[in-house]
Amino acid sequence: MATFTTSSRRPYHIIVFGASGFTGQFVVEEVARTCSEGPGGSLQWAVAGRNRARLEKILLQVAESLCKPEVKCVEVIVADVAEPESLAIMCKQGVIVLNCVGPYRFYGEPVVKACLENGAHCIDICGEPQFLEGIQLNYHSAAQENGVYVIGSCGFDSVPADMGILYTRDQFKGTLTAVESFLTVSTGPEGGCGHDATWRSAIFGFADISNLRRIRKKFGHKPLPVAGARVQKRGTVFFSKEIEQYAIPFMGSDPSVVRRTQRYLYEEHKNYPVQYTAYVGIGDIFSLAKTLFAGVVFWFMVKFGLGRRLLTQFPKFFSFGMFSKTGPSKTQMNDTSFCMRFIGEGYTTGQDPSQGKPNFRISTEITGPELGYIATPITMVQAAITLLNEPHSLPTQGGVYTPGSAFAKTTLIDRLNKHGIKFTVQDEH
Repeated sequence: MATFTTSSRRPYHIIVFGASGFTGQFVVEEVARTCSEGPGGSLQWAVAGRNRARLEKILLQVAESLCKPEVKCVEVIVADVAEPESLAIMCKQGVIVLNCVGPYRFYGEPVVKACLENGAHCIDICGEPQFLEGIQLNYHSAAQENGVYVIGSCGFDSVPADMGILYTRDQFKGTLTAVESFLTVSTGPEGGCGHDATWRSAIFGFADISNLRRIRKKFGHKPLPVAGARVQKRGTVFFSKEIEQYAIPFMGSDPSVVRRTQRYLYEEHKNYPVQYTAYVGIGDIFSLAKTLFAGVVFWFMVKFGLGRRLLTQFPKFFSFGMFSKTGPSKTQMNDTSFCMRFIGEGYTTGQDPSQGKPNFRISTEITGPELGYIATPITMVQAAITLLNEPHSLPTQGGVYTPGSAFAKTTLIDRLNKHGIKFTVQDEH
């Protein structure tokens, strides 16, 4: 069975795999910054990846930027997803592997398999529903048997959405039955930008949407019961009074992850499932036109091999500057922040959700720094810290879990609050 403690044979609490990648380097920085939060006030950790020289360079950069010379001495492990033996050697040395190697649809499964076979827990920052749901379908039973916790989508996709629903539920004075979320992103004078790895994940994810449908059919799930009034989805494009700008449905993994959490909480704990719809603000009429045009081009090109190659080769051009091969600059990241607002409705204590319309509303909010390379490392590392410090608060068996399923009874939200990702109640009536 997998353990939560280090030993002479398993010396590291955390191994950051893919540490020299664009996102991985920021995860390394966050681990170095939070070493004192490990079990007993310390954290033994290592970095892993294909190229020793690049890994050592990242450690040197982090040591200098944080003024922590001890980071230079962090152990380097050479491991490659194409070499299963190297993955096995890596996983045998760590309690938790933080997997930063994407797109996960291409590179994620060998890491999960190695973790299961060698007793390491696995946390990733995947935003690809096909991968996340496929891993649950194929590996949940094995993870249970081995006592291994595989927790996907522990980055901005989808910790804020998943934990935000639970936070809203816990603040609600009665039975919460439905939530809409509205994401807005604020940028500085230089604008915002994402790295091309995220762009590539989106390209191949949308191109393979039929595979996601096949995976869901294999689960054979019955529809979840609807508590209270059924929520009517808004249009494809609409002006949102809640955020005072045009909005569209959120196309990321949040709805998929939240649905899986709500199913788990209903089937395992008999909690009322919360209906959930997610939207993202896109700004004024000019931003709306640009987004719609880019979306049409993307949807057309992603269906064909040549189109996918062009999208992959020229991310900055086809995304109108929203993604690039170099990713955001330090200034862009520091000037960017997010706000996710949750509008929930339900029934006050003593009211029957099966009778009449909801009679109470609540508004909560999560605010934080730049999504992909500041907030994501924070959520990922705090998920790992929580796993190490609070194993008694996790589901009783290992398995493949969403953040909400794994961390519902932990202090993860409190930990995130202390690290600049703030959960607050805005209004109740």
